[in-house]
Amino acid sequence: MTSHTHIIADVVEQLSCHDPQSPLSYHSTDDRRMPSIEKLDEIVGLCRKLLFPGYFGLSGMNGLTIGYHLGTAAERLYLLLADQIFSVLNFHTGQPDATPAATLRAEAEEHAARFIEALPELRRLLTTDVIATYNGDPAAESYGEVIYCYPAIRAMINYRVAHRLHTQGIPLIPRILTEMAHSETGIDIHPAATIGEYFSIDHGTGVVIGATAIIGKNVKLYQGVTLGAKSFPLDEEGNPIKGIPRHPILEDDVIIYSNATILGRITIGRGATIGGNIWVTEDVAPNTRIVQSKARK
Repeated sequence: MTSHTHIIADVVEQLSCHDPQSPLSYHSTDDRRMPSIEKLDEIVGLCRKLLFPGYFGLSGMNGLTIGYHLGTAAERLYLLLADQIFSVLNFHTGQPDATPAATLRAEAEEHAARFIEALPELRRLLTTDVIATYNGDPAAESYGEVIYCYPAIRAMINYRVAHRLHTQGIPLIPRILTEMAHSETGIDIHPAATIGEYFSIDHGTGVVIGATAIIGKNVKLYQGVTLGAKSFPLDEEGNPIKGIPRHPILEDDVIIYSNATILGRITIGRGATIGGNIWVTEDVAPNTRIVQSKARK
């Protein structure tokens, strides 16, 4: 058999070359590591355990041991999160020597502590999501069933965690966390979106919520709903202008049925109902009901 060792060696040498001009080129060092998908996945698991103990991991807990188990999980979460924030702050700057590692490490530890401090509020918000999901689905027989089985709750845990990190100014990690949920559940929520209490998604597959969307309280979406952008304004060089509001605003008590597409910076007024398979590109008044025309034979 002909040896191809020299081909492999040549390819490895080419792939190992560091090109400072390439946006894809990044060399890790002991103090300048790239973020780890595996560790971020563990962080998600720890958050789920802490926010809903007994449902996600820690199944052997009881009243005597819950403090120990949660304390161990919280400490592990703090250490992992501080490490990953440190890595992503390095990675995001693109300039490995711009800020001393010790400064970034202290900043990362502060961010991790602030996130741990926010866990009770995250649990409160997620509890409202569980209640809304249970109340909105006649097939749900208990809150426990909703937590265990409903993909929307898993997606919302990732989103609420990611949104909190986003509000703290952490780059990249929030997007990775919501894309993990996207892969797991088929629900795509950008971490920058704003979502109020008692939010529910029935079934969930194919739901898309854009970065600048604002969703009020007690809003319900069905599968396939898109809260998207109608167009992308370009700058003088033809590149999309980022950071401008371009996704819908849903006020309180809105219901949007399956496969409806809501596009642009429009407002769906309080109490409005949008039927399935409809495109909406203009404001909808409060308490309005929009449905398709009935088919005629």
